[in-house]
Amino acid sequence: MTLTGGPVFWILLALAVAAAVVFFERFLELRRAQIDWQDFVKGVVNILSRGNIDEALAICEDTAVPVANVVATAIRHREGGERALRDAVDAQGRAEIGRLDRRLASLAIMGQIAPLLGLLGAFIGMIKAVMLANSGALATKTALMNAAMEALIPAALGLAVAIPLAVMHGSLRIRMERIVVELEAAATSIVGFIGAQARQGAPAAEEAR
Repeated sequence: MTLTGGPVFWILLALAVAAAVVFFERFLELRRAQIDWQDFVKGVVNILSRGNIDEALAICEDTAVPVANVVATAIRHREGGERALRDAVDAQGRAEIGRLDRRLASLAIMGQIAPLLGLLGAFIGMIKAVMLANSGALATKTALMNAAMEALIPAALGLAVAIPLAVMHGSLRIRMERIVVELEAAATSIVGFIGAQARQGAPAAEEAR
């Protein structure tokens, strides 16, 4: 007897490979995106307090993580008024979150599709088994068992793919939510500092020439 899961089996294998690639790519990206935002913002604030706008922007550009991009946006819009500053920072924060979140949805969709594909493979296999049993010619035991295995293997594989995907998506979502909280805290901190400096007429409010 040859064990086969039919065409759905290979589709599920391809889905599992694609999901693994997406997971590791997103895991590495989210890991790179995490920094000690408090130390970073504190360092930028110290530089801004001395009026070194260009140096602060250069540090943000060299760091190139979501927190640094939001801080850089706040620095660039420091003279546009408090409302414009907050709007610019909020827009940049949403853009950073969207960039980090762009493939998490695809991972969740793969996890939802996998058991459905397994169910589809099970139905296809059962239909083949019923058609063999009802055929005019006498169906052999091997043929019936092959059809039954074609029903069972995709169903099992669909669950075997969906369960790890749920764990992987959940772990990435937790990491993502932590980054979002840190991003919001950093944005609040830098906006509050720039707003206070602007009200006091400190060097942070002067335009870099």
